[in-house]
This record gives sequence, structure tokens and C-alpha cells, in this order.
Amino acid sequence: MNEEIARRLREAAEAHQPDRAQMLARVQRGMAGPAVRHRSRPLARSGRRVVLAALATAGLLATGGLAVAGIVHTLPTFGPAITSAAPSPTEPTPSEASTPPSPAAGTAGATPVAPPSTARPTPSAAGQLQNGPLWSAGSVDAHSTVYWEQNNLTLRTSQPLTALTVELRVALTAGVQSTGSWSTLPNEDFTVTVQPSGGSLVYRWVLKSSRTVPTGQYEFAAQFNHATGARSAAGDAYHVDAQGPGGPASVWGGFVPGR
Repeated sequence: MNEEIARRLREAAEAHQPDRAQMLARVQRGMAGPAVRHRSRPLARSGRRVVLAALATAGLLATGGLAVAGIVHTLPTFGPAITSAAPSPTEPTPSEASTPPSPAAGTAGATPVAPPSTARPTPSAAGQLQNGPLWSAGSVDAHSTVYWEQNNLTLRTSQPLTALTVELRVALTAGVQSTGSWSTLPNEDFTVTVQPSGGSLVYRWVLKSSRTVPTGQYEFAAQFNHATGARSAAGDAYHVDAQGPGGPASVWGGFVPGR
């Protein structure tokens, strides 16, 4: 219904072409004419007022028509309102969730570095670390220095041993010279020797006859000087041969950095 009224007003406004000058002249003449004072002709005075009111109304309608036409022609056309909810600051949009973050400026091509492991190394090296009742582990003592070193062997047996030979071999790198050896087993139960052989300094413990090594865990150590500086133990090794109730058993391996 509103659209029909607007259409008709628009058509009337476009078709109407008022003569503003003529209308204004008529209004001014009517207002400037002599006032009628005779009470015997109230109809004439009322009629003149009606004419003036009609003319004024016509002018207002004409002007209003033009205003309506102008408004109809000049009002902009608005499309349907579009609203979009902004994503919550704590929830990434789908594109953000599926796209990995770009590297910061100056770090393009950088390889992420994993945090250092806090796990302590387990003494082990290539070889046979366990056999029969024997278990073994070799390590470089943590108190070694840039000119002195100690290689440790931990030996565990789950059975008594009636025969045991332990050898710790230290590669003859620059400045290697024995400074001693020790074991947690009674020294008088073994024949202990230190001598060079095949490019190594060999520390050897041989269990004496009629002696027995009880079940348990024991330590053997070789001590020596070397040229000042960091020394690699890659050429060092140990070898153990034993005899128990279950028969012969042997273990061997190398020395890893101490803990």
C-alpha cells in the first residue's frame, strides 16, 4: 500500500508544473484588497478567506509535491544489511588453525633445535656386555683431567667364580704412562701386572688358584697420564673371562664418557 501511494505522489509531482509567480501574485492581491466591514455579508468575507486558504493550500501542495518528488529521486537505495560476527580472540579462524605460523624475520630456513636431553648416558659400548652370570659396563671416570685419566670397569656376577681374568687395555696415545691400578676385590687374591702389548698398555688381574670370587658387583680401575689435552677413549677396551658352576663366560666392550 505504501509503495502505491509513493508511486502516485511521484507521478503527480512529475506531471505538475506550477506557476509560482502567478500564484504568489494572486495571494498578494487578495491580501492587499480592502477589508469588508459589513456585517450583513459574512458569507462574502468567509468566501474570500476560503479562496485565500485554498490558494495557500494549493501552493503548499505544489511545493510539497516537488519536495516529495525530489526526495523520491534523491534517496539512495540501500541493499540488505550484512552482519558478520568477528571471531573470538581466543579461537583461531579456520585459516589460522590450518596454516602453520610463518618463521620470524631473520629466521627463514633455520632448523629448529631440539632441547638438550637430560637423560644420563648408560655405560655401554660395542661388544658383549652380558653373558651367562656376568654383566659389565666400561666408563671413563668423571674425575679425569686434561693430563690424567682413569678407566673404570664395573663387573657383576650372579654366581661365584672359580676362575677370573680381567684385562683393561689403554691405547698407547701420546704421553700414556701408567700411574697405578686398583680393584674392590682383595688385591692378594690376584696376580696383577701392567705391561705394553700390541699398541696398548694392558692392565691384567688373574685370580689365583684356590681363590673364589663371591656373587656380587665389583670395580676394576686403570690409571695413567697422557699428553695435555682432551683424550679419546675410542681405542681403549676391556675383556673378561670367567669360570663358574654353569661353565665359562666372557664379556667385553669399550669405555664411554663418565657420568
